[in-house]
Amino acid sequence: MSHGVSVGIVADWLVTFAGAEKVIAEFINIYPESEIYSVVDFLSDDSRKSFNGKKSTTSFIQRLPFAKTKYQSYLPLMPLAIEQLDVIKHDIVLSSSHAVAKGVLTGPDQLHISYVHSPIRYAWDFQHQYLRESGLNKGLKGKLARWFLHKIRMWDYRTANGVDHFIANSQFIARRIKKVYGRDADVIYPPVDVERFTLQEEKEDFYFTASRMVPYKRIDLIVEAFSQMPDKKLIVIGDGSDMAKIKAKAGSNIEILGYQPDDVMQSHMQRAKAFVFAAEEDFGITPVEAQACGTPVIAFGKGGALETIRPYGESHSTGIFFQEQSVASLLEAVQQFELVRESIDPNDCRDNALRFSAERFHRELDEYIKVKWNDFTESKKIAY
Repeated sequence: MSHGVSVGIVADWLVTFAGAEKVIAEFINIYPESEIYSVVDFLSDDSRKSFNGKKSTTSFIQRLPFAKTKYQSYLPLMPLAIEQLDVIKHDIVLSSSHAVAKGVLTGPDQLHISYVHSPIRYAWDFQHQYLRESGLNKGLKGKLARWFLHKIRMWDYRTANGVDHFIANSQFIARRIKKVYGRDADVIYPPVDVERFTLQEEKEDFYFTASRMVPYKRIDLIVEAFSQMPDKKLIVIGDGSDMAKIKAKAGSNIEILGYQPDDVMQSHMQRAKAFVFAAEEDFGITPVEAQACGTPVIAFGKGGALETIRPYGESHSTGIFFQEQSVASLLEAVQQFELVRESIDPNDCRDNALRFSAERFHRELDEYIKVKWNDFTESKKIAY
């Protein structure tokens, strides 16, 4: 790509360093001179190291009361906020979007590529689940929430027209983009830091799961199922709003450790005979991390897991799927795993995880942007 190309990078919000932020870090690695824009930016100095110390230009929401902790409460204002971020000086705009970032305003002489982790989940197919879990499925508040989500859907669909190219983080999300926006998306799997995990072939006699304890992660389902298998030990790492409910369901064979530092989590992930995963995720990084340790995965067979786990029966299998988010279905999968676990090779798990490395992501993304920019500049020459 020619020198002198100006690049603007747009985020939804920058508060913690997670999947969407790792994509932004790779944008910055490819374009070190780029500028960042975000609705709010409260990243810690330690997290900001991954951004080469860059701070972002933020919206008016940054200055509203309690924005640091209650920024998601300002979701009704975020479509307006993202449209106030002025990125017009940039030749290329790269957005990393799971909410509103893809709605930033760009002109016909700008190339806008949006890496989409998901269309706004709580406004589209997760709306009814979101309203139930938030206690907004009845009363006046419920009516207002439904009206607002209706407006968000209209805005979200309209602003898809401002994106030149969509990249989805999985085939599952590419299908969601097609369903919601009527647009095709190319798939580049997100970066997973597989090099941080090391292969361990010898396993101990326990199952393991780790996650934020929030409803859609379904840790409650895993704990309930293992409570019915008292001869099988389960270790759980994580904390969150569902902690009390999950502890109440735990039998004596279940150890709940709460929040733990990375080295403790990695150690359990390496030693476990299987990692259990019950969420329907857009991609799902932790099952890939488990496989990087040589640990097979027992996963709910929907969403991104279908693309990151090779089920038993296929060549070089790395895990087992259960077909329903139910105790009975998970119990059956665990029993099946016990029968076939010796035929799942930890080296195959590791090799499968390497398909999702950060180095691979950087290479694919860099090449993709170069091709799209060259096509864009050639089309402008023809037009003139």
